[in-house]
Amino acid sequence: MEKFDYSKAMAELESIAAKVEDPATGLDDIDKYIKRSEELIAGCREYLRGSRSKIETLSK
Repeated sequence: MEKFDYSKAMAELESIAAKVEDPATGLDDIDKYIKRSEELIAGCREYLRGSRSKIETLSK
């Protein structure tokens, strides 16, 4: 399994946002982008929770 890359995920989310805001993007593509965004957001949340947990552990 590939290690989650938070920076890459954020860059992809920004790219997806631009595509969704483009009037030329079709509804089928928007649906695909929304699903991918949900996956990326879940990964980001998991990454941030893990980071927060590590920081809390180190600060004790």
